[in-house]
Formats: sequence, structure tokens, C-alpha cells
Amino acid sequence: MLGICRGRRKFLAASLTLLCVPAVTWLYLFAGSFEDGKPVSLSPLESQPHSPRYTASSQRERESLEVRVREVEEENRALRRQLSLAQGHGPAHRRGNHSKTYSMEEGTGDSENLRAGIVAGNSSECGQQPVVEKCETIHVAIVCAGYNASRDVVTLVKSVLFHRRNPLHFHVVADSIAEQILATLFQTWMVPAVRVDFYNADELKSEVSWIPNKHYSGIYGLMKLVLTKTLPANLERVIVLDTDITFATDIAELWAVFHKFKGQQVLGLVENQSDWYLGNLWKNHRPWPALGRGYNTGVILLLLDKLRKMKWEQMWRLTAERELMGMLSTSLADQDIFNAVIKQNPFLVYQLPCFWNVQLSDHTRSEQCYRDVSDLKVIHWNSPKKLRVKNKHVEFFRNLYLTFLEYDGNLLRRELFGCPSEADVNSENLQKQLSELDEDDLCYEFRRERFTVHRTHLYFLHYEYEPTSDDTDVTLVAQLSMDRKSVIQLDLANTKKVMIVPAFETLRYRLSFPKSKAELLSMLDMGTLFTFRYHVWTKGHAPTNFAKWRTATTPYRVEWEADFEPYVVVRRDCPEYDRRFVGFGWNKVAHIMELDAQEYEFIVLPNAYMIHMPHAPSFDITKFRSNKQYRICLKTLKEEFQQDMSRRYGFAALKYLTAENNS
Repeated sequence: MLGICRGRRKFLAASLTLLCVPAVTWLYLFAGSFEDGKPVSLSPLESQPHSPRYTASSQRERESLEVRVREVEEENRALRRQLSLAQGHGPAHRRGNHSKTYSMEEGTGDSENLRAGIVAGNSSECGQQPVVEKCETIHVAIVCAGYNASRDVVTLVKSVLFHRRNPLHFHVVADSIAEQILATLFQTWMVPAVRVDFYNADELKSEVSWIPNKHYSGIYGLMKLVLTKTLPANLERVIVLDTDITFATDIAELWAVFHKFKGQQVLGLVENQSDWYLGNLWKNHRPWPALGRGYNTGVILLLLDKLRKMKWEQMWRLTAERELMGMLSTSLADQDIFNAVIKQNPFLVYQLPCFWNVQLSDHTRSEQCYRDVSDLKVIHWNSPKKLRVKNKHVEFFRNLYLTFLEYDGNLLRRELFGCPSEADVNSENLQKQLSELDEDDLCYEFRRERFTVHRTHLYFLHYEYEPTSDDTDVTLVAQLSMDRKSVIQLDLANTKKVMIVPAFETLRYRLSFPKSKAELLSMLDMGTLFTFRYHVWTKGHAPTNFAKWRTATTPYRVEWEADFEPYVVVRRDCPEYDRRFVGFGWNKVAHIMELDAQEYEFIVLPNAYMIHMPHAPSFDITKFRSNKQYRICLKTLKEEFQQDMSRRYGFAALKYLTAENNS
């Protein structure tokens, strides 16, 4: 009882302090904002006074005042967080529930947003802050179709995973292409506490195909309208995101905003930041009806259970049918219909602070949504120009996007401590294999890598494949030129042959690629090109016999030699690369050795060639050059591989050991 009373006294003290600090702050501002009875601007965004009375002394006083104001506001935010934590833990403790909760909406603070006039529905910050349970699952819905959108989704997901502290359940409405790409990606990614379900977009086309749409997103840009019908009936709420979104904060902060909905509010949206719905962009511009500036649907909070009870499906259909009689088509896909519904039923919407959807299309008011980097929550590349959009801070936004685009997704395979994950067979098998390794082995990292499952992104670029009737199609695993008549001539489909593509290199970063063998030989004679690695690792490609290749007009056979590692074209049923050789060193050498052991013929193509372009040293070759232990482990793996070759091929494998000893 004594502990509870002490807790209540602390709670009361914090409450009184919180109530007093704003009053003191504004009293201080009021007293310091006048100079000889005239108001002085405090905002760093506004212009400075230029009158003679504005002396260096008053400038210093003003700067000192601004610093103090920021300090007081920071203290205010800290007290607000302390208060919300006290309120969040108190009732949970009394119920006997010991799960941790944490406060959301930290950072900029809603008090600043209220002064800017961009938050609706919040009249006081003294009440309890919304909280999200530690292991509460956050549901996210995305509509994705095609190759380009699939790439965008991966960058979006990376940004969400980077900041998240909660389990995630992605609901992806996808066409067959996107589902194949993303299903493979998530299966090989194996991120803990992440579940992905797919919904067939092609089956939903009939629901929205009757709506003419001029937007570049096409029919898929209308499918967010039918999410109440598409997603599971027991799913109560979901965050809906466009594919061109980048998160700069924990998505749980946005999930917590659901707790602020009141009455019949079922849609959480950010105001549209362009003048589109004001109808003044050009002469005779006639947009769909909207409430004021309208709302952008790149980020939506949907209360699905209430929407279903309100008969949302009937509501938006009737509105669309009525408006299409005059408008004939939508210009901004689902966004036009959402806004037309809200125009008739404004009570449905809870207006989100605009930092939850900073819209980077041309001519927007997005710069009013943030004053500092810490203010940013969600960036929306909602212009057809995407990264080429015009914005004062576009370089910063572009760098943030590119950071997640290039971010190593393997680093996001981290466990959420205290939150159990669903059992995954692939993950369990991987853990079992890893547990059998000796962590004290100096080459543990090498041995561990052979079991690593790498993320696989199928068809990163637009890809259309139709098998050839003569079964001579070729998969390009590197940049190379290939004459398909060679495949027929060498009967590659029915014989064990390896086609070698002669390799050259240039030291120039810009090169006009030779269009013929004659042009390549001319560049070779002039010193623009060189045979590959002739000055570093001659043995790697010497058996190709470049002297013979210069005059060859038909394919010719060469013999295996130690350390031979050419670039090859081979049947897909050939031996796979040995998984123990990862990073730099011996992966191609071991593969060519295995092909030779299985009696493949090595045939050099007379009119095919490839050119290696200069680039910075890889991380692995840097380790090879600088780390003695790396080289020792590579030597150990080579010896183990040769022992395995001897067991598999017996006497025939002795030549590889002999050649290695003589090299």
C-alpha cells in the first residue's frame, strides 16, 4: 500500500510539473518577446529584424532566449514521456500483466503540431499517450504488381525492418509476377517475427475494372478500395502503404495512432500537400470532390471492423458510380474515390500529422511538415519522376532512400528478444547445421558461410522468357556475348562440353565495347585491352591459349591445367559450385577441377569474348590480402576439397594433387 501511495505522489508531482511548465514557458516567452512594447520574432525560420535598434547585444539576447526555449521544450517532452510511462505501467501492474509497453509519438511532440495547425482531433496532450504492447503484431497491407513495384517493396520493407521493435505481418495483394518474386525473397530472407500472406490481385480485378482510371498505377491503383473484403474477416486494423514509401522511424509509432481514433473515425490520412484538389493548377482543371485540400492515400490507417459494419463496400461504390457520371474517370486512382467519400462523410477521417506522409511530388507544401531531420517519419515518392523530383532537400531524401536500397538485408535477420517467432523449417534446419560446427575452429566463419541461405531476388529487372523450340536457350550468369549457333554446333544438350569464353580486361573506366573480334584484336594491339589478369595471375586463363584464339575460326579444345578458372557456358545439370568456397579464392578453380574430373571437354569459342571492367577491390579480396588467417583457412579448405576429390574419383584425382604440388 505504501508503495502504491508513493507511486501516486510521484505521478501527481509529475502531472503538476507538466501542467506548470507550459505556463511558465509561455509566460517567459511573453515577457521576452517584446522590445520597447513591440513584439520580436522568435522563430528561426522567419526573417531577422534589420532596424538600427537591433544591436549585437539584442541579437545575443535573442539567441540565448531561443536556446532556453528549446531547453524548456525538451524538458517538457521528457516530462511528458515520464508521465506516459507512469500511466502505462501503473494499470498493467495492478492487473498483474508484466509485459512491457512503451510510449509512442516521441520526437517532435504533438504540441508543436497543434501550434502549426496540422493535427485534428487532439485538444490536449495531458492525457495518456498511446502505447503498443512489446510483442503486439503490427499488420501492414501493400498492393504490388510487376517487376518495378517488387523492387520498391523490398526497399520499403528494409526501411520498416530497420526501425521496427515489434512482430510484423505483411498482407501483400500481388499479381503472379510480384508474388513469385516476393515469396521467394521472403522464404530465403528468413527474418524472425515476420509473416507474409499473399492475396491474388488477378481475382480482384473484376471488383474495380468497371472504374476508368487515368493514373499510371492502372487497375492495381484501385485495389485498396476492396481491402475490407480481401483481408481476413478477423483482422481489425491495418496500415496500408504505397510501394514508394520510405520509413524513417519505428512503424509502431504509427500503429499507436489507432488509439487516438474517436467516435466514427475509421480512416487515418494525411492532408494532400499539393493544390490538386483545389482545382487551380491550370485552366479548366476539374478534380474530384474533396474536403479542402483533400487527403493523400499513400499512407492509410484502416479500422477494418468498423468499416465493415458501416458497409464501406456499398458506400464507396455508390459514391464512385455517382461521381463517374460527371467525371467519366479517376485521375488519381483510389485517392479520388476516398476523397469523394470523405467529402460526403467528413466524420470518417482522423487527420494524421503531415510528417506521416511527406509527399515529394512537384509543387507540394511538404517542407512545412518538418523543421529538422528528427521530425521526419515517412517519406513518400509520389511523383512519376520518383528520385528526380524537385525539392529543396531532395538530396537528403534521395540518400536516405539509397541507403535502404543498398542496405544488406542479411543484417535485418535479428531476433526480437522476448517475442517468440513462429517455427520455420528452413530456419530450424539452418540452426541445426550451424550447431554441429565447432565455434573454436579458426576457420569457423568459412565453414559457417557454406550453410548461409542468401536472399534471392528473382528477376530484378523486367524479364520475359519463352523457351526456344530447339532447346538451345542460354542463361547469362555474367555479362558476355554469346553466339547461340555454337550451342547447336557443339551439341551441348547431349554432350559433356564446357564452352570457354575468352576473357580480357581494360584499365579504363570508360570503354567503347568492341563490336567484333577484329575490333577487339586491334584494341589488344594498341594496349587498350589486355588478356585477363596477365600481369597478376597468368595461370588463371593461360590454358585458353590466346595466341591460338587470335586466328581461330572454329572452336578448339584445350586441356585442364592447375589453377585454370575461365568463364564458361555449361549445361544446367553440371556439378554445382562447392559451397565451402565463399568470398575470394578458389570457387571457379574448384568448379573447373570438378568438371574435368567428370570428363567434360573444354572448348574455346572463337568468336565470343568478355571484358572485365575496373572496379574497387571487394571486401573479401581485401581480407585475403591483409589477413593471414584468411589465407591459412583458404589453404585448409583447398586441402579438404582435394581429399574429397580423391574419395570421389580415386586414382583419376591424383593429377590434381600432383599439379597443385608442382605449381
